[in-house]
Parts: sequence; C-alpha cells; structure tokens
Amino acid sequence: MVDHDAWSDQQSSTTVSVDGHDLEVASHEDGPDESTAPPVVFLHGIPTWSFLWRDIVPAVAEDRRTIAPDLVGYGNSAMGDGFDRSIRAQEAMLEALLDDLGVEAIALVAHDIGGGVALRFAAHNPERVEQLVLSNAVCYDSWPVEFVSNLGLPSTADLEREELEEQLDSAFVEGAYGEADPEFVAGMKAPWLTDEGHLSLVRDAVATNTNHTTELDYGAITAETLLLWGKDDVMQPYAYAERLAEDIDDAELEPLSDAYHWVPEDRSDAYADRLREFLTGAEV
Repeated sequence: MVDHDAWSDQQSSTTVSVDGHDLEVASHEDGPDESTAPPVVFLHGIPTWSFLWRDIVPAVAEDRRTIAPDLVGYGNSAMGDGFDRSIRAQEAMLEALLDDLGVEAIALVAHDIGGGVALRFAAHNPERVEQLVLSNAVCYDSWPVEFVSNLGLPSTADLEREELEEQLDSAFVEGAYGEADPEFVAGMKAPWLTDEGHLSLVRDAVATNTNHTTELDYGAITAETLLLWGKDDVMQPYAYAERLAEDIDDAELEPLSDAYHWVPEDRSDAYADRLREFLTGAEV
C-alpha cells in the first residue's frame, strides 16, 4: 500500500486545454501497456483526489491499464485561480486528456462528483464508454450537500488553516465506517493544506452545479453499467442508485453494506473484487 507522497511520485502530468485555458493534469497510470482491453479510468470526487483509489487501482492494474487523473483544481493538477471546475468543465478535461493519451474506448469507474462527470461523458459519448461503474455518485438533484456548499462560501477562504483541517477531519474521520486509516485521512487532506490548495478547494466547492446533472438524458447511456453503492451513505443515498437503475438500461444494482460515502475505502477488498469481476466478466 502506497502513501500519498509515493502516489504523487508515481503520477505524470500533461497540459490540456479546457475552455481556452491550458491546464496541467496530473494522472496516475498503472497496468500492462500490451492489454487489448480498453483502459480503466478512475474519477474521484470532492474533497478527494486520485489517491482515493489507492487500494483499488493496484488490483485492477493486474489485468488492465489504469488511468486515474486528478480533476483540475484537485490533487496535483492545476490549482491556480481563474478557471471553471464544474463537472461540465471536468467532462471537457477528461475528453481532452483521453485525446492527448490517444485513448478511444474506456471503462469508467467514478465516485461522488466524478460520477457526475462520468454520467455526462457516458451520455454524450456512448460509443467511447464500454463499461460504467458508479459509486455513491452525484446525479439528478442529489447534490450539492451542505458540507460542500459551506466549503464554497467566500468566508471559507479566510478560515484559519487549523479550522479548515478540522472540517476535513470531520469528513474523513467521522465519515469513515469504523476506524479511519490515518494514512487515508492524511492523504485526503494533504492537497488542501497550502495557501493555493485552500483557495482551490473553495473554488471547487462553489462549482458544484446541480443543473449539470438535472439536464442529462440518462437513457442515452449505453454502457454496461454497475451501480456499486455504499448502502449506508447519507450524502448520496441509495435511493438515487435505485433511480439510476430504472433510467439506465440493464444497469446492475449492487449495494455494499457496512459502507458510508467513502465506499472504495470503507470496503476496499469487496469493492476491488466486485469491480474486477464486473470488468472481466468472471469471478475473481
């Protein structure tokens, strides 16, 4: 298991154009280059970064190429002020990143607002997304939640760093099912505990625009879909997974018990096993 510093060291970066802005995107890649199956792309949410997938990517990378970018404004990607971080803009980033990498077809695994990005991309590019896995994803009018909305207030930019850290501790320590892993908590907080990161988190939070999921035609998604959902989540309740299952043709609905919102962390072994089974079509 790598810590967040080692994960950062394993990332590479490229520059893509989003809304006319040249933005650096950091991405963690793993797995065999010679695999003929489409790469598996992992998208995180707020206030996380690609390190969310620390226990999931290595398992999938045994068989498949994996690509786990930091959304712009997050992690080790561009954080400077002056560009949109909404899921509409993140969708544009994803398309530009895949084009830069020369990747056409993908499997897409996403959590939280990364799920909103994935839903948009899959609906708008059905020919490119062969498989779609959504976990406790924002959809319809399920978001933003109060915690994130408060992070987006102008006054949050003026908080003492210790107070911001306390709010993040509340999310990741109290939000864990059972005892939180200190390395996970430290890794999730790390990008935000600088002046640039602090302000970027505020900009990320204020960009949570529910219109970007209420406008979607969910029936346009043709990917083989798995809704792998932490059943005890209060931020993105299971009822939204049930609604997605009705609107996306032949979507599989699978709750994971003993898991809150951070389901890839709460149930990492079960999550990785079920994900690999879905991606390969065989039991692991």
